[in-house]
Amino acid sequence: MRVATPAQLRRLADQLEEDAPGGLGAVRSPELVLAELDYAMRPTPHERRLPTYGAIVDPVVASGGWEGPTTLHVARRPTEAYADSDTRRFADGLASWVVRSHEGANELVVFDRPVGSERDLVVLAAASGATVIQRHPSGLVRLAGTFGVLRFEGLAWHHEPPLSTWVDIIACGRNEGECCLFEDLLAFAVHDLGARGIGATLVFRPSSRSAPEVDSSHAAPPPLRIDAPSDLAPMHHVLGQIDGASFFDETGTLRQLGVKLLPSRDAEAAVDAFRGTRHTSAQRYSWDDPSAMVVVISEDGPVTVMQAGAILGRSGTEGPDG
Repeated sequence: MRVATPAQLRRLADQLEEDAPGGLGAVRSPELVLAELDYAMRPTPHERRLPTYGAIVDPVVASGGWEGPTTLHVARRPTEAYADSDTRRFADGLASWVVRSHEGANELVVFDRPVGSERDLVVLAAASGATVIQRHPSGLVRLAGTFGVLRFEGLAWHHEPPLSTWVDIIACGRNEGECCLFEDLLAFAVHDLGARGIGATLVFRPSSRSAPEVDSSHAAPPPLRIDAPSDLAPMHHVLGQIDGASFFDETGTLRQLGVKLLPSRDAEAAVDAFRGTRHTSAQRYSWDDPSAMVVVISEDGPVTVMQAGAILGRSGTEGPDG
């Protein structure tokens, strides 16, 4: 099993800094993170298969304290008697994970269900105070921590900052309930849709005012809620199969799917084209419906938030429109 050289780790650190400046600035124990990250990115093949991997690096909270925040049952297996290279072979990055400290990979934790999605990684990182590293079965390598999420997508790193950096956008003069629902919507956009490369437009309309004219040819969807974890899987599954915007009401309930946004002539005159069709139509719709919050997810991951014809914020590095 290969061991990274200091020069290889320096090159990895340089690439991270080049692609996602400051992305690892808040990481505890960067030398441990880089060592585990290098291992995740360059697995040793066996019979033409590349193993998955997962490491929880330098946690602040001991593994016994993770169950409440994550709703996971955690089985702990001490591995002090084993070499790190042997312990790593048991960590699939889904249900079983290495816990890495300065003393080595001295613990293996096993959860009662797979922890595979980006949302799961963010929750686990917050509960443990660790940097969580995963090589997913798809080959995607991700880190989650106080810095947000870093994804390696084959050629470069993509940085999604923590949702707390969007606080000013979320607040936006709304009441606490609306802000919480919009935060749930934004988390869904970033960690469920963007992480899966699903392009979409989400419209949050807490206002009782009449909506601008739109073209909707799809039947009304089941009343799935953005604040109900059990509703998120069917929601991102259906959004991966249709085009058009999705509308959520003041309770965070999905009300319309596959909606074609029809900007007014005033909106077309007031709002210049931005990127491609999806972003332009969304921004112009937000001009026509100024109380709505509009979230656009690109197929390549970045998320844009719009209101009243203005762009309030964008994440990551923007690429071609999806």
